[in-house]
Amino acid sequence: MSVWTSLVGQRAAIEQLQTAVAGQGMSHAWLFTGPPGSGRSNTAVAFAAALQCEAGGLGPTCPDGCHDCRTVLAGSHADVAVVRTEKLTIGVKEVRELVRRAALTPMGKRWQILVVEDADRLTEQACNALLKAIEEPNPRTVWMLCAPTVEDLLPTIRSRCRLVALSTPTAAEVATFLEAKGCPADRASYAARASQGHIGRAKALAFDDAVRDRRQDIVAIPARLTTLGQCLAAAAHLAEVAKAEADEITAELDAREKVDLDAAYGVVERGRRPREYAPALRDLEAAQKTRAKRRQLDVVDRGLLDLVSVYRDAIALATGAAGELVNEDVRADIERIVQTSTPELNLQRIGWIFEAREQMLEFNVPVPLALESMMVALRVPAVTDRT
Repeated sequence: MSVWTSLVGQRAAIEQLQTAVAGQGMSHAWLFTGPPGSGRSNTAVAFAAALQCEAGGLGPTCPDGCHDCRTVLAGSHADVAVVRTEKLTIGVKEVRELVRRAALTPMGKRWQILVVEDADRLTEQACNALLKAIEEPNPRTVWMLCAPTVEDLLPTIRSRCRLVALSTPTAAEVATFLEAKGCPADRASYAARASQGHIGRAKALAFDDAVRDRRQDIVAIPARLTTLGQCLAAAAHLAEVAKAEADEITAELDAREKVDLDAAYGVVERGRRPREYAPALRDLEAAQKTRAKRRQLDVVDRGLLDLVSVYRDAIALATGAAGELVNEDVRADIERIVQTSTPELNLQRIGWIFEAREQMLEFNVPVPLALESMMVALRVPAVTDRT
């Protein structure tokens, strides 16, 4: 066993981190960057496991996975904290708690490690609180920040971190990874192409029929956008599907949190609600609402990237670019798009999709409104429009 086994297509990054584990180029602050699905947080956690392991997390010298390796990878190591957020931002309150922990001496004899997923979601106040901790680190504390690009963090923070740049795995690497997990070769090939290097997405497409069906529905949308009614219907459908999927993801967790809250305040045992229960319930419901909104945006965002892949394929097909289409299974639809457009128009369409994405994620435009505007812009011109 090796802590690096689950990382796909990241040989250069692994070599860099192994060198640091061996004592060369070690830093108290690291920044992991890479496109969605490249495994930023997984790489950081693997690095944390290697740092805590006496054998550096390597298979030959740690054949069965030592206690440190297993607990770090399982998320239960006493000296490794992984910060994940279901909110749209990470606030100063959460960061101050991390800073407090960072100042503590590790319980073990190696490192106190703090991994911050989605560090690009840190608020300005949170960044300022984090900056001081990174500037004046505890000798045995290591910070690991994960973000899509270096530009997603303040220059004052990123300048104090050692950069680990991850790349997008190739389709062949992803397919090999899926086949090793027991996926049939043809389905692994499809999932590797359709995921565009996103490992989590590839696993879902390979092993979940419902996920594959939803994606097939989305990539069929561009060829159907021939009337205003179809554009509005497609927007409404995408918004509804995203909300339903987000609700499905969060419903069980919401219910479990409500049960835990009731138990904490003794609501069931006492048969009544203490005075402190009402504000606690309001805070919980507000947090759940924020989480549901983020989940919906995440699902919509994934759908938009699937739409982008269709227009990218259309550009590739029209210009005779080498390589396999991402959406080879809907080649007929893509050929129709090529016949009714130009590469320049399809490049514009990709731009309109990213504009809608920015409106929802950055400017809080309601999802249905942003999708309606986008779908109308993507409409396939009628014959009369082209004459």
